Amino acid sequence: MRIKDPQHLSKVQKECRAALGKFPKKVIVCCGTGCLANGAAKIVTAFEDVLSKRKVKGFSIEAVTKTGCHGFCEQGPLVVIEPQGTFYTRVKPKDVEAIVEKSLAHDEILEPLLYSDPSNGHKIERYNDLPFFSMQRRIALRHLGKIAAHSIDEYIADGGYQALAKVLTSMTPDEVIAEIMASGLRGRGGGGFPAGRKWRTCRDVVSDVHYVICNGDEGDPGAFMDRSIMEGDPHGVLEGMMIAAYAVDARQGFIYVREEYPLAVTHLKKAIDDCEEVGLLGDNILGSDFSFSIRISRGAGAFVCGESSALMRSVAGEVGEPRAKYIRSVVKGLYDKPTVLNNVETYVNVPLIIDKGAEWYTSIGTPSNTGTKVFSLVGKVRNTGLIEVAMGATMREIIFGIGGGIIDNRPFKAVQTGGPSGGCLPESMLDLPVDFDTLTEAGSMMGSGGMIVMDDRTCMVDLAKYFLSFLVSESCGKCVPCREGLYQLHAMTVKVSEGRATEADLEKMEKLSEMIILGSLCGLGKSGPNPLLSTIRYFRDEYLVHIREKRCPAGVCRELITYEINDKCTGCMACISACAVNAITGEKKQVHVLDQEKCTKCGACYAVCKFDAIEIH
Repeated sequence: MRIKDPQHLSKVQKECRAALGKFPKKVIVCCGTGCLANGAAKIVTAFEDVLSKRKVKGFSIEAVTKTGCHGFCEQGPLVVIEPQGTFYTRVKPKDVEAIVEKSLAHDEILEPLLYSDPSNGHKIERYNDLPFFSMQRRIALRHLGKIAAHSIDEYIADGGYQALAKVLTSMTPDEVIAEIMASGLRGRGGGGFPAGRKWRTCRDVVSDVHYVICNGDEGDPGAFMDRSIMEGDPHGVLEGMMIAAYAVDARQGFIYVREEYPLAVTHLKKAIDDCEEVGLLGDNILGSDFSFSIRISRGAGAFVCGESSALMRSVAGEVGEPRAKYIRSVVKGLYDKPTVLNNVETYVNVPLIIDKGAEWYTSIGTPSNTGTKVFSLVGKVRNTGLIEVAMGATMREIIFGIGGGIIDNRPFKAVQTGGPSGGCLPESMLDLPVDFDTLTEAGSMMGSGGMIVMDDRTCMVDLAKYFLSFLVSESCGKCVPCREGLYQLHAMTVKVSEGRATEADLEKMEKLSEMIILGSLCGLGKSGPNPLLSTIRYFRDEYLVHIREKRCPAGVCRELITYEINDKCTGCMACISACAVNAITGEKKQVHVLDQEKCTKCGACYAVCKFDAIEIH
């Protein structure tokens, strides 16, 4: 049924709430990409099978909700029993029968499935009592793990599209832009440019056509913030785009999604289809003069297409190459028409800002960095996953509070923020507040929100080499400073990792980095040297050890290390089984011998040894 006007929307909202409220209990199954990879779909099927045979009073299979990513990926698959908030981790299909019989039918707790605090071993029963969740401030992630990702009814029941109704009935486009500007919302895609200022500039350009684009490309290794929002709250993204389109007088929008995000595409397509069916997309939305449609554009996985002008060329069916920045996309963007481009996280904040007001939003975060930021917390940290914190939270609070500290209590070494174009910050900067300006001053950047934690076994030279290798392969090759400069920078980093470099090479690398930053056409080249420069800045001694002593302190760079078997060897033969080149020999319960001429330094023996019998020199 087509929703005719805001009053009709409010009526539908009440009907949806009534329909969802008929079951006193609800089972929430995380069906984000991570949990699906671990078998979440089989858990849903198991609930269907068990509930088809076992009737539970006041409960039905309809009350099993498949949500987007909860964020606690380390503990998935996840199941939550509401309204109690009972939180079960690492659930398997075989556990479902016990969950139905005990937790649903008799309100009992299955202790083996509860989260165990690694610091003291205590079991935590409630979802909101877990430090991972209780220390967060969820705004952009407000619907993830709460409502069914594919359901327009659940989104409307939770107040969805009321912000759109508000702007269409009681706000002019200028008032919408003024509200966004007053909120201080900055683009969450990495640049941190004020969203309201971008919208204002675009609207002021006289043109018969304006466009709105959502950047869901997200090519940073280890980053999955936008993917999870598109999968778990597609309607939140659409509503934010609709409000932006109303503000800048756009009639057509595009969501650019990378090819590697099939679940996001599926959920976005359904959300768009559902909105078109009920009249929330198309002509005369909610009985107003505003008409707007959205199309999905699939990216082919090119990292450079995360850059605005390259992305727009890709949407237009051309080769994804950037163009000079003296032409602003808000003036001449897609098809040379004024275009607003923001990323997924930026748009999903917009409905809440309109609904609650700019003053509410500015009360969160810091004066120049308002609101929250979503991060994908990965690496050598206990609690990996998707998190959201208020701007200004420190890295110590994130890594040792929400993240639970370093795996195996090893020493913290560095944290890398901002993806391949970001920088690495040492332990001395753990109390640095996380915001756009502070991270940039420290030699890193916010980026889209990737945060990779490293312990003492990480080689900073090897890390810089990895990211430079990634950027060399992803450079579009259009400009010489990026195409050739990053290639040469990577080659010199390889020299350091192999012990062939001199101290003079370090100076050359720093000077070349400056030239690449100055001369590159787009952000890929301009920020490409950041990982190298930040590691040289904060871990210069580690570079000097590679150069002077021909040694890798972390035991990572193959050309500079040697594996040896010591007297702790018990003769368990695990290393013999792991060695692919038969470099290790020995009898059971006898100390083994490693042939250095055959050894390829792959590290397999070191990884499987449980007795510290393999040493790295």
